[in-house]
Amino acid sequence: MSTAAIVGAGLIGRAWAIVFARAGWDVRLWDPHRPTLAEAPALIARECEELARHGLVDDAAAVAARARVAASLAEAVSEADIVQENGPEKVEAKRAIYADLDRLARPDAMLASSTSAIVASLFTEDLPGRARCLVAHPVNPPHLVPVVELCGAPWTAPETMARASAIYEAVGQVPITVRKEIDGFILNRLQGALLAEAFRLVEEGYVSPQDLDHTVKDGLGLRWSFIGPFETIELNAPGGMADYCARYTGFYKRLAADPARPEVYNPENVEKILAAWQGSGDPSCIAARSEWRNRRLAALAAHKKSQPGDP
Repeated sequence: MSTAAIVGAGLIGRAWAIVFARAGWDVRLWDPHRPTLAEAPALIARECEELARHGLVDDAAAVAARARVAASLAEAVSEADIVQENGPEKVEAKRAIYADLDRLARPDAMLASSTSAIVASLFTEDLPGRARCLVAHPVNPPHLVPVVELCGAPWTAPETMARASAIYEAVGQVPITVRKEIDGFILNRLQGALLAEAFRLVEEGYVSPQDLDHTVKDGLGLRWSFIGPFETIELNAPGGMADYCARYTGFYKRLAADPARPEVYNPENVEKILAAWQGSGDPSCIAARSEWRNRRLAALAAHKKSQPGDP
C-alpha cells in the first residue's frame, strides 16, 4: 500500500488526508501543535461521513481509519512515498521544515508543499534532495475542489514533475503544470485579477458587494463550473475563439488599458466594502458558513461525478 505523510493537520492537511485515504493510501498525520493533531482524526471522520451522504466515498469509517496520527515527524515520513507539507506561509518556516523533511524522508520520497504564495526555489535551494521538491498548490478544500497546481523550482527534476502529476491524478485530483515559477501561480493570479476589479467596481459605486457576488455565483460561476474562459469564448461566437477575438477584443483592449490599481486594497476602501458587506466576522459564523460551502461543493462534486465526461 502506498503511504502519504501529511505534515500540518489543519484544514488543508486534513483535506489532503481524505484525498489520499479515500484513494486507498495509508496516511500518517503530524503537526507540531498537539491539540490540532489530536482533534484531526475525529474531524476527518466527520467529513468522511458527509462525503458518504453524497455518495463520494463508499465506506466512511474505512477511509477515516486509514488516516492515523504519528508520534513524531520522523515516524510520519519514514515510510512515505509522498510528503504533503501544509505549514505556515513564511519562507523561513518552509526552509526549516524542508531541511527536516529532506533529512528524515526516504531518498525516493517526493516532497510537495501546499503553499499558495511561495515558490519552491525560495526554500529548497540548499537541500541535497532539492530535485525531488515542488509546490503542489491545492484549492480549499482539496477533497472537494480537485485542481492542484504543480510548480517546480528550476532544479526540480522532470521525473519529479511527471511522477507528481501521475500520483495526484491517481488519487482523484486534476493536476495542472505551471511551466515556470511565477508569483501566485495560476489560480491565484486569475482570482486576483477578478478580485481587484471587484474591489474597484464597488469602490467606484458601480455595484454593491452583494450584487457583485451574484454576478459571479449566478452568472460566470455557473459556466466556469464545467468550462474555462477559453472554452467560454470558443462557444460565445458562431465561428469560435477566432471569431470571438475579432468581434470583442477591441472592448477588452480598452479594459486592459485601465486595470484596477493596487490602491483598491487600501484600508479606507476595505472599510467601505466591509460596511457595505455587513458581515459579522464572527469566527463561529465563518466556520458554520464554511461547512455550508463544503456541503454545497460536495453536492456539486456528486452531480459532476454522475454526469458523462467531456464530449
